Amino acid sequence: RVFVVSDLHTDYPENMEWVRRLAVRAGPPGAGEGFDALVVAGDVAETRDNFARTMEALRARFDAVFYVPGNHDLWLRREGGRYVDSMEKLTALLDACSELGVDTGPRTIGDLGIIPLFSWYHKSFDKEKDVNSVRVPSLEMACKDFHACQWPLDLGSDDEALALYFDKLNDKNNDAIEEVKKKSKQILTFSHFVPRQELCPEKRMLYYPNLPKVIGSDYLERRLRAIHDNAKDGAACHVFGHTHFCWDSVVDGIRYVQAPLAYPRERKRRINGGQGWLPFCVYRDGFNPEIYPAIWSDYYNKNRREPENTQLAPWVAKYFSKYYGPPVFAKQTESS
Repeated sequence: RVFVVSDLHTDYPENMEWVRRLAVRAGPPGAGEGFDALVVAGDVAETRDNFARTMEALRARFDAVFYVPGNHDLWLRREGGRYVDSMEKLTALLDACSELGVDTGPRTIGDLGIIPLFSWYHKSFDKEKDVNSVRVPSLEMACKDFHACQWPLDLGSDDEALALYFDKLNDKNNDAIEEVKKKSKQILTFSHFVPRQELCPEKRMLYYPNLPKVIGSDYLERRLRAIHDNAKDGAACHVFGHTHFCWDSVVDGIRYVQAPLAYPRERKRRINGGQGWLPFCVYRDGFNPEIYPAIWSDYYNKNRREPENTQLAPWVAKYFSKYYGPPVFAKQTESS
């Protein structure tokens, strides 16, 4: 069996307790009733110490654990100057994974190939019309990454360069990926960031309409498509995280799944579903054919996406009226 989860955020005590409540496996790998693996699609913890504690706990509960880094994992604000920049912290996290026996590279388990994909977001990923009827805080104000991460000078001011850098980290695994493709009947790729904009609600539905500018990567979608290029129907799955929206849908022959633990306050408000089904079992001697219920993917599985429609959803309009005043109906610009 292969279970998937993202956005554990175990800096929250409630989330760390959720991890510790998972059953500890009995004996060495495979000693129980089969082999259980867990895929963790990023955002484990903000500090390296909490990260290591979390991954150690997961290794005690699963026969194999796979991981790819998320943005919160690379934050430096609580590390006390421990790292020069976020790249140095990335190296430290990957070293910790190696010490703990956590997989960060491709591997075949039975008939299933599991391939982690490094990625980062870039603003040009967003191709849909902006909402200009409300005053929206800037990306720098809304997204803590711009302050909590630090990058080398040649990458810090260009998000496409950063996204390309992370994508190229996957090149070192090209030979291993090809080997996994040869051995596997089915393949699961996974990333932290979003590979397609259709996997996020339209801007008019979002409390922060500019969210699509800081969630995804075109490089990521191209790379995973190349890996799944000859997959038969039902044999290709990609798991992602980051937005905290539960998701399960099939787009152009690939199944896309997001199963986030997310923040305690989000679970209490039932924003993204419940936690009773987590971690989600996506594979049991074959991909689970059942599409699991998730509010947003259920909606888009039944309704056509309308990116040209920028009229705010009622709940978003109410939110902006409460906190920012009535809509301003700003003049549309050529880039809108």
